[in-house]
Formats: sequence, C-alpha cells, structure tokens
Amino acid sequence: MKYVDEYRDARLANDIARQIATAVNPARSYHFMEFCGGHTHAISRYGLADLLPSNVWMIHGPGCPVCVLPIGRIDAAIALAMRREITLCTYGDLMRVPCSNGSSLLKAKAAGADIRMIYSTLDSLSIAETEPDREVVFFAIGFETTTPPTALALRFAIAKGLRNFSIFSNHVRTPAAIQNIVESPDVGKPGAVKIDGFIGPAHVSTVIGTEPYDFIAEKFKKPVVVAGFEPLDIMHAVLLLVRQVNDGLHQVGNQYIRAVTTFGNEKAQSEIANFFELRESFEWRGLGEVPYGALRLRPQYGEYDAEKRFGMVTPAAQDNPACECAAILRGMKKPADCKLFGKVCTPDTPMGSCMVSSEGACAAHWIYGRFRGQVKADESSRIVR
Repeated sequence: MKYVDEYRDARLANDIARQIATAVNPARSYHFMEFCGGHTHAISRYGLADLLPSNVWMIHGPGCPVCVLPIGRIDAAIALAMRREITLCTYGDLMRVPCSNGSSLLKAKAAGADIRMIYSTLDSLSIAETEPDREVVFFAIGFETTTPPTALALRFAIAKGLRNFSIFSNHVRTPAAIQNIVESPDVGKPGAVKIDGFIGPAHVSTVIGTEPYDFIAEKFKKPVVVAGFEPLDIMHAVLLLVRQVNDGLHQVGNQYIRAVTTFGNEKAQSEIANFFELRESFEWRGLGEVPYGALRLRPQYGEYDAEKRFGMVTPAAQDNPACECAAILRGMKKPADCKLFGKVCTPDTPMGSCMVSSEGACAAHWIYGRFRGQVKADESSRIVR
C-alpha cells in the first residue's frame, strides 16, 4: 500500500468512535480480545482505548511469538549453542529473553557461545555456505507468517546440498491457540475473563486466510474480525464486532480486505505443508500444552531437524514467580497489575518476555505510557487495557 496517512486520519477515527458509541447497548459490556501483539501496540500507540465507550473493553491476547515461547525451549537452544561446533542463528527479539538461572541467549553469547543475530532465514543459509566447518542451526520461531520463509530456507538448503544446516522449529499455530483460549477455565466463568469476540491477526491471515477461524465462530459462538494494524483498521473491526454482538451473530469478518482473502496464500501454505507436520502438543507460555499448537519437520527431513540431529532435550523450566507474563498472555491481568512492572522490570532490565519483545504487551504499555494513572480494573472504572 502506498498511502498510510489515510488509515491514521484522526477525523475518520473520531467518526468511527461516534458510530461505536451509538451502536453499543449501554445496558451491557463488550469484551474483545486482540490476539496479535501488533494490534496491542497500535492500540497503545494511538490511544484507541480512550476513543471507545466505557463499556467496551480491549483484552490483550497471546499474539507475540517471543512471548509465548516457553523458557525451556530457549534453555535447550542455549545448551546447544554452548557446543563448540555449533553456530546458532536467531532473530533479535529472542536474544534478551530471561531464561533459567538468570541466563539469556545474549549472556550465553557473551560467555563464548557462537550465537548470531540475523535478519532473515537466508542469512543463516549464507553462514552455512561460507563456513562449511560449522554446524549452523536456525532457531526458527513465529506464527504462520514466518513459517513459509523457514520452509523456503530448507528448500534452498536441500538444493544447495548444505549438510551443515538444520532447523530448531518453534513455529506455532494461531487457530489452535484461539481454541485453547476459549476452552480455558479462565474464560467465561464467574470472575474469569469474558470474551465476546476476537480481532483476528493481520499478517498471519494473509497466509492462512479467514477460513481457519470459521470453527471458532461456529463451535464457540464467538465472532472473529480480521483487521489490519492501522488505527482505522482496528476501530472499524471493533465497530463490526459490536454490531455482530448486538445482532446475536457469530461470524468471521474480514476488515483487512486489501491484504487478506478467504483462503489466503495457497502457495505459502503448500510450502509449509511440504516440509512441516503438526505436533500433537506443544507448550505455549501462559496457555500450557496446546493440542496441535505447533509444527515440526516431516520425518523425511530428519537430517535437517536440529532436535533429532543433536538429540536436543527441552528441560522443565519455570518463569520468574513474581512475573505476571503468563497471566497477561491469557488476558487475566494487564501489565500494570504486575508488581515488577515499571520498577525492576523495564525494557532495559526485562524480567519477562512480555517486556522484551517488540510486540509484547508490557513493552507496549511502557513505551507509550499507557500505564500512567491507571487504576485497578473493574466494570465501573475506565482503563486502557
């Protein structure tokens, strides 16, 4: 898209806000979860919650790949990277995530591990090509958005005959996580999280389309509206959700029609299906074990699977007991409810992944100052969730 200002027009945003205010039923409350961390940051950056009526609540979801990765998986990567023959390649957000015993990938690198920050999967392939004596492992992480590039990297590695390249797969699946959330005992019970609908992720949906959310709407009676990341996108999605709730509907809507289709990018889906298969279960931080919540390499590509190739073991690991990241990822708490937030836990000294990641809810609240002057959440007070 060439022009962005059109989607950040304050006049149009206020117009949509008036439409939402007119549409809401003052006798009820509305609770919508934005699944994606990109939406969380946009809501905080542009102060969108301040434009909504007092009975419309935005709830942060777990939509940050770095945030939902359990500590044990990073501990396993650190243990692998400490081996003399290994070069571990990873994206920058992972480097500072606190792990067991106060460690992190960044600290392991400082201690001598060959850990390199890369900007694309092709960077790791280039390292494998130019340093054939090193065992290059790509720490693959992300939702469906970043899975096709990993599949493509594997395709290139096979074509180039790179025997010193492998993948530590931590790719996770969005629809499975949404199902886990709506089936959780934290949702819908008295005193627990109430969710009337979801703002569906943008970039993920460009790959998978809107069809995979149909079962959420049909089985759990929760409307889903896929939205872009701009302020007007999100405000429009909220309006569409309010209208569905008022009419008793539970359908999948597509606000992001300029980028998302019903069936998504079928070429990208084909690449994923060629190289990956479902894991029966995978742990998400905050959500626990999610059935079919992640992907692993197919058996025929076992020589490129770092877990098999190097006998990797994921150790049991516990988050910092004082950190509320897990509850924040489930929508049970907001960042300012954590007693560490803004005190010992800041972007300079993060205690949990929600403060580290560029898409983390705690980072969003800190960067854009949405926590200032906040009070405890209740149905009679207005907060920025």
